Amino acid sequence: MSPADTLRLILLSSLWGMSFLFMRVAVPEFGPIPLILVRMGVGTLLLIPLLLSLHYLKLVWENKGGLLLLGLINHVLPFCLLALATTRLEASFTSLINATTPIFTALLGALFFATTVQRQQYLGLALAFFGVYVLSADRLDFALGGDGWFILAVLGATFCYGIATNYSKTYLSHLPVRVLAAGSVAMSALILLIPGLLLWPTEPISGIAWANGMGLAVLSTTVAFLLYFGLISSAGATATSTVTFLVPVSALLWGYLLLGEVLSIQILVGMAITLAGTAIATGMLRLRRRKTLSDA
Repeated sequence: MSPADTLRLILLSSLWGMSFLFMRVAVPEFGPIPLILVRMGVGTLLLIPLLLSLHYLKLVWENKGGLLLLGLINHVLPFCLLALATTRLEASFTSLINATTPIFTALLGALFFATTVQRQQYLGLALAFFGVYVLSADRLDFALGGDGWFILAVLGATFCYGIATNYSKTYLSHLPVRVLAAGSVAMSALILLIPGLLLWPTEPISGIAWANGMGLAVLSTTVAFLLYFGLISSAGATATSTVTFLVPVSALLWGYLLLGEVLSIQILVGMAITLAGTAIATGMLRLRRRKTLSDA
């Protein structure tokens, strides 16, 4: 990876890490669905110029069903679930649970998309889930006022991401990245338009909430998507996927610096275990088999 791509990767992780802070601040006033409508609506307005060509518009129309489904499972459902979760959970904690996305991607790929899972990956999957348990064991309270349902909302979001990744790879990989990005974001805005307007808050929204909502839409969606797909083109998908490990670290630091969130030993240990398991499951970290006498 070139120095320029490395800087882009760090910037991308920072922007996606900040998305959890933007949601944490804005969602109490907007509500989850209206906030994600703002995110997708502004993102559509900024990304739609990428499609101003008859060729790209034709591709969007021919694949409108697939892009609609991708928008639903990759943007609408997970973004709304994450926004709901941040009404209760800290931004840094939410981002750490969200880092299990590659785990669900691997599991769902093996179960439904004929993706091969190596023996070493099963160890990574188990380790990552243990890390999630370390993070959330004392917070899995499903009584009224507990955190359990909100933690499940984050896991539901990562489950959606896992489906979306395998679906797009299997059925939409023939489309240019600009069509996937702008087309799916536009479809997401279309899905959210009516429910977002119906649930729009009756009380005036403060300037701080609007600033964070626009930051979520412009920085963590539009700019981040452009960086992301640019990185895929220049550095490749494998190198770009390392952003998975940087986003929680970024969110942890932003949460500590800007929102005063606590960095407990439990969070740091859980993060280390979860990210190590994810690294093994995705093949970023490979365990070497010790040689035996029969191998010599």
